[in-house]
Amino acid sequence: MAKEVTKIIKLQIAAGAATPAPPVGTALGPAGVNIGEFVNQFNAQTRPMAGNIVPVLLTVYKDRTFTFIVKKPPASRLILKKLGIEKGSTKAQNKVAKLTSKQVEEIAAEKMEDLNAYDMNHAKKIIAGTEIGRAHV
Repeated sequence: MAKEVTKIIKLQIAAGAATPAPPVGTALGPAGVNIGEFVNQFNAQTRPMAGNIVPVLLTVYKDRTFTFIVKKPPASRLILKKLGIEKGSTKAQNKVAKLTSKQVEEIAAEKMEDLNAYDMNHAKKIIAGTEIGRAHV
């Protein structure tokens, strides 16, 4: 018999560096989740991805147990990392960087499992349409 789901929580947390402090503690506390147990499991699972912000989909069950899925970093973060910059431009007229088609393909390949794309060309279009300030794609 399947467990009854009481809550689904979406978070974005630094890989391998979760702590019981906000935002993790404030999101999980009201749901009755053992915060320390989540933090330990999350950090162990994401340690190889350290340095990235990763989305987490946490499912909380009626008996206060939980499962979670760690996804790939957001496309905007992957683009910034690939370009070696910290943020996009604050003005639309200013371009801060330019992605090559090879870089777009590399990002699309890394993010493919999380994208709603049926092939690589479609995935590349999704990545190319990601806007991060004004990094030119």
